[in-house]
Amino acid sequence: MKHVLKGDGHLSHDLDPHDRPPKDACGVFGVWAPGEEVSKLTYYGLYALQHRGQESAGIAVSEGSRILVYKDMGLVSQVFDESVLGTLRGHLAIGHCRYSTTGSSVWENAQPTLSSTEGGGLALAHNGNLINTPVLARRLAPGSTRATTDTEVLTSLLAQDRTQSIDDAAAELLPQVRGAYSLVFMDERTLYAARDPQGVRPLVLGRLERGWVVASETAALDIVGATFVREIEPGELITIDERGVRSRKFALAEPKGCLFEYVYLARPDTTIAGRGVQTTRVEIGRMLAREHPVEADLVIPTPESGTPAAVGYAEESGIPYGQGLVKNSYVGRTFIQPSQTIRQLGIRLKLNPLKEVVAGKRLVVVDDSIVRGNTQRAIVKMLREAGAREVHVRISSPPVSWPCFYGIDFATRAELIAGSLSVEEIRASLGADSLGYISLEGLTEATTIPADRLCRACFDGDYPIPIDQDNVGKYVLEAKH
Repeated sequence: MKHVLKGDGHLSHDLDPHDRPPKDACGVFGVWAPGEEVSKLTYYGLYALQHRGQESAGIAVSEGSRILVYKDMGLVSQVFDESVLGTLRGHLAIGHCRYSTTGSSVWENAQPTLSSTEGGGLALAHNGNLINTPVLARRLAPGSTRATTDTEVLTSLLAQDRTQSIDDAAAELLPQVRGAYSLVFMDERTLYAARDPQGVRPLVLGRLERGWVVASETAALDIVGATFVREIEPGELITIDERGVRSRKFALAEPKGCLFEYVYLARPDTTIAGRGVQTTRVEIGRMLAREHPVEADLVIPTPESGTPAAVGYAEESGIPYGQGLVKNSYVGRTFIQPSQTIRQLGIRLKLNPLKEVVAGKRLVVVDDSIVRGNTQRAIVKMLREAGAREVHVRISSPPVSWPCFYGIDFATRAELIAGSLSVEEIRASLGADSLGYISLEGLTEATTIPADRLCRACFDGDYPIPIDQDNVGKYVLEAKH
């Protein structure tokens, strides 16, 4: 996209490719549990992480002598059924649900990736995005990979020298890898996990009665009945086998956790740094009410992304909280393009106003972020048509003005409405009576995490891992094919 698209009230979110919400790179899950149905545990773990990636899903499993991988395009529930999971038997497994940030959304780029050598197999799943992928790819023999992802490059490099143990190879390679990566990988007998020195993307360790689990979020531990043990540290590599969990540091930790996880990416029932995301988001809403008060009759969220912050805004402001928009929970990713007639119905396929609730009211509409603006513009228009007297938009993140190179899919300033328009210009574009964003300082304070331990680059343009513009971009490897 070379410019900010003007909204027309037509389909948005997953139904309109011109107005996608921010997408995280992926969700990863790994389990080492002899005697358990590890493929089913992985399926449910991925199901809990589905919000992190909806393009493809895959599971790799081993019974000790060979690795089997099953992956396909689609949601976790579309890719796997009872019969498929029944064929994936073993004592350890890794899984992945993908949203593409490097490489196209095609089967070859689905994960886990698999590399086979004389010494055995290696399967790997990755959440994040590398920023020196072309430099790493030049260390591989030409034509040695079919895929065009940073994950495939990592897998091939790790499997290149099987005279070394996998953990030794990883400890040697990972300090040379730049960018965001939370990895789960496995050979035929052992589960491994690693996190980049900045810890940009989350990764946690959990305990089963008969084994261990690693996952992108604590919510996935809860779903499979695992007890949270701890976060995997930035710059840490862990190895899990019959001897238990072993840890080694491959780089000095320089924590820069993604601030956008608190705003949008993580599930509200996930815990980050010892604090529930739901609690943080409610506090962000309270801060937003203090920073941008308004006289109004009702606070409503954009469901479900704006709900916790709307609750906090209502509590702090004393304005009643209500449900003014109803979401169709079953409209998600679709392979069927809507007809022009259906497109004209616009966002109503996903959201519809409760006219008797909003008519005649001065509304505060709380959402978590504005990326391109089409969705919010359509909501304002719809609420006015339903009889709302005033529509005041409040956003629980600062303006997203800068691209992310660490695993969220907004890659150019041209795609971001705040990259080229002022707050007042955005307000006018949305058709709202007023528009207020929480300040970066207010958002940071609400997380209780010190600013110097957070990556806030999409808000302030300060990239904690320096970017070489020639080596980044979603199709950086495909351009060379």
